[in-house]
Amino acid sequence: MSIKYTPDHEWLKVEGDIATVGITHHAQDALGDVVFVDLPEVGAAIDAKAVAGVVESVKAAADVYMPVTGTITEVNEALRDDPSLANSDPLGAGWFFKVKLSNASELDALMDETSYTAFSGT
Repeated sequence: MSIKYTPDHEWLKVEGDIATVGITHHAQDALGDVVFVDLPEVGAAIDAKAVAGVVESVKAAADVYMPVTGTITEVNEALRDDPSLANSDPLGAGWFFKVKLSNASELDALMDETSYTAFSGT
């Protein structure tokens, strides 16, 4: 299992050919209290860097970008019922969706934790 990060402040926890995706602590701090999430449809094939969902907070709305090309296998229904999970546990219970990787080599372009920490200043 490895964790990767995007410049758009999404994280991916990769296990085999499935990646769990969410927003980082930095993103949820910048957004403030999350009040709504729009998640992709299970079965949707989405290209890397395309909009996969939306997160809305008391401050702003932000797109959630697909970090890698793949097919959505699961969405976090608990997040629909309790969007604040994105704030209280962004790297755990606040995950957004799972994706079956179409091209694992796309992971090579993403940041590891050390690189992301330097990038985000967190």
